[in-house]
Amino acid sequence: MNQRYTLQIEYIARIDQVLKFIDENLDADLSLDALAQVANYSTFHFHRIFKQIAGESLNTYILRKRIEKMASVLMYQPGISVTELSLQYGFNSNSSFTRAFKKYYGVSPTEFRRQLPSRFSKIRQIESKNRQVDQIFEEYICNINDLKNWIKMNAKIEIREFAPLKLACVSTIGAQGISNAYNELLKWAVPKNLLGKETTKIITIYHDSFKITAPEKVRMSACISVGEGEKAEGKIRLTTLKPGKCIVGYFQIGLADFEKSWSSLFVWMNEQGYQKAEGNPFEIYHNDFREDPNQIAKVDFCIPIR
Repeated sequence: MNQRYTLQIEYIARIDQVLKFIDENLDADLSLDALAQVANYSTFHFHRIFKQIAGESLNTYILRKRIEKMASVLMYQPGISVTELSLQYGFNSNSSFTRAFKKYYGVSPTEFRRQLPSRFSKIRQIESKNRQVDQIFEEYICNINDLKNWIKMNAKIEIREFAPLKLACVSTIGAQGISNAYNELLKWAVPKNLLGKETTKIITIYHDSFKITAPEKVRMSACISVGEGEKAEGKIRLTTLKPGKCIVGYFQIGLADFEKSWSSLFVWMNEQGYQKAEGNPFEIYHNDFREDPNQIAKVDFCIPIR
């Protein structure tokens, strides 16, 4: 293994640690000095390595993650005010928050919450001056009904309590990288015969949502369950799937139906009055769809809830 490759592995490992820290501390001090300490690099070296691995500067990344976090809160926590959000995540005023938010989503936070169909909450039909139902709401209602029918026809849903689960994983930024992440993971797992164990679980964790993050910036982790004795090596990182309650929807679907299935499960969550918890949604696979004659995936879609 040459020195350049070894250094790159180390860079990825340390920046991955920083990305996790940022995700868990978006309302805290995320200064260059503080994060350089997390990575155990000098500030100059850290700033350069971060941009190389993450694909954007530290300040740009943190601002984007905070805005996306606030968009998620607006979608799933209708009780919190825009003022509360702006203060919690370090904006000096509502106006500065609104300007930053509009750069990402084209509308103010208030308008985003009002008009966004993908928030999946119940809304009333609002009549316009000519007594016609507004087209946006017609489309919303049709979409919601379609998703309700989809989940009724295709999913078995239960509420399940998960115990802590140790995982080996390879993370990637950008949806296009998940295949390579799984290739790296399986290169490591196959010689250990992990796939031959009945108890082994293959899991994808979504650290970002495709509803609010551009596909090329979504961070995902390809994971496999492991025993307590496993060690991290190379590009393989160890993490723990935290214990807690989840909505679990079991589907047998083609890859083209994954997005619709996720959307329908969030509709079900809101219709039933559940609230999403802080944890990341994830998928658990029960087969290798590539080996199925019809390319059908048997998969649990899991949403952490309070």
